[in-house]
Amino acid sequence: MNPYANDLDRNAANYAPLTPISFLARAAQVYPRRVSVIHGARRYTWADTYERSRRLASALAGWGIHKGDTVAAMLANTPEMIEAHFGVPMTGAVLNTLNTRLDVDALAFMLEHGEAQVLITDTEYAPAIAAALSRLTRKPRVIDVADSEGPGGARLGEVEYEAFLAAGDAAFAWQPPADEWDAISLNYTSGTTGNPKGVVYHHRGAYLNALSNIVDWGMPRHSVYLWTLPLFHCNGWCFPWTMAANAGTNVCLRKVEAQAIFDLIRLHRVTHYCGAPIVHALLINAPEAMKQGIEHRVHALVAAAAPPAAVIEGMERMGFDITHVYGLTETYGPAAVCAKQPEWAALDIGTRTERNGRQGVRYTAVEGMTVMDPQTLREVPADGETMGEIMFRGNIVMKGYLKNPAASAEAFAGGWFHSGDLAVRQPDDYLKIKDRSKDVIISGGENISSLEVEEVLYRHPAIAVAAVVAQPDPKWGETACAFVELRPGASATEGEIIAHCQAHLARFKAPKKVIFGEVPRTPTGKIQKFALRERAKSTSAIE
Repeated sequence: MNPYANDLDRNAANYAPLTPISFLARAAQVYPRRVSVIHGARRYTWADTYERSRRLASALAGWGIHKGDTVAAMLANTPEMIEAHFGVPMTGAVLNTLNTRLDVDALAFMLEHGEAQVLITDTEYAPAIAAALSRLTRKPRVIDVADSEGPGGARLGEVEYEAFLAAGDAAFAWQPPADEWDAISLNYTSGTTGNPKGVVYHHRGAYLNALSNIVDWGMPRHSVYLWTLPLFHCNGWCFPWTMAANAGTNVCLRKVEAQAIFDLIRLHRVTHYCGAPIVHALLINAPEAMKQGIEHRVHALVAAAAPPAAVIEGMERMGFDITHVYGLTETYGPAAVCAKQPEWAALDIGTRTERNGRQGVRYTAVEGMTVMDPQTLREVPADGETMGEIMFRGNIVMKGYLKNPAASAEAFAGGWFHSGDLAVRQPDDYLKIKDRSKDVIISGGENISSLEVEEVLYRHPAIAVAAVVAQPDPKWGETACAFVELRPGASATEGEIIAHCQAHLARFKAPKKVIFGEVPRTPTGKIQKFALRERAKSTSAIE
């Protein structure tokens, strides 16, 4: 008989459902006077942020918002967006952060599909929101945010945010969810082909990933975090909740511009920020005069399928400490980290950059991450050569796709979340992405990793942005076609770029065609490879 099986029941004294809202309550209790949020001339303490979030929850409850309702937010990186990450779930409702760069059709779809009861929107986005609302059969109630740091715009709602908060109770008696599996947020995928899918997060996952951000990045308590990352993207990679657990300071930023970023880093002694490679490249390529006067260490997270080595190397040369993370919307943002080993510090910068450019190992809160054959679900050998699909399992994998059981079942086939990213396991068991499954180029029976070719292209001094896709070829089936944006004032010919690639790659991997011009991106900043593939096909047909 198991002596631990009896009389040791779960009760209110020894169990509480996990929720990241508790981080805010603790920060307000332990560090009430520490600055929580800075936005222009506005300053709030953790006591203020807790009070404002409770007022928001109270006022929403007064509008009849309760468990299972959706509250959408079309907001910039402002205090109101941070407060929504606490005030909305305090009511039991689900926060749907909308991508501020999306078109009207996508916004209307998300508001309709997510069944938003309330929409909190910045007046800057009034034109797109007004058009989206006009397409809905059932419209949400609207609250306007008139941010003095923003450009302004028309008010669409029945009440302004500050007046709405004033009607709420600062002592609102919120309760943690009865079940930590309850939904806390809804995030839509980018939807580059067809309608986006609604990814549902739960309180448990948000809590655990918020803490993993601290552990896996090694964040000291009271860090100062600059919001270069959009708060709408995967709930800001869970960092609104992370910063409450850290009792640090959120420095808001409405628009990503190099001058503003460097100014805020100097003024507030920012210690941490996150962003896609394009954000870090913006800082690397900024005039040297902008970078002067930063005398403290700045830590940055970079996330992408494969950030260019030039970005990692450039940040290191600038004196910023950069860490590579990897994840998807379906994994609450970052779910893997290229955990740095002490011995890497002795390597030359090129080798060290290669080590730091890998997708790495699982986050602390991830129970399983590996590379498998997607058909057999057998783990590939750790030989650095055999490709398979990255799989995840654990508490920071989504609940599933909203109203889409078929897509959820496909994503979770075999008891693992299928990422769609192709990678290898290296001998030290760190993972290295080789491509998205749909982006592999098969030329004469040989696989070409588009990311490998892009890595070489980014090392050309004239190239600012590069993307490689398959182009139909009558002899080889497919060959690599490169699309490149040149740096301002730089020049290069197709022949020079192809020769550069041939000097660093097997000749069959080098692009056979180079197309110059602006590379199209999705509203989240991802390169639209599906559009490039169509252009490559049409170019091939013409030729």
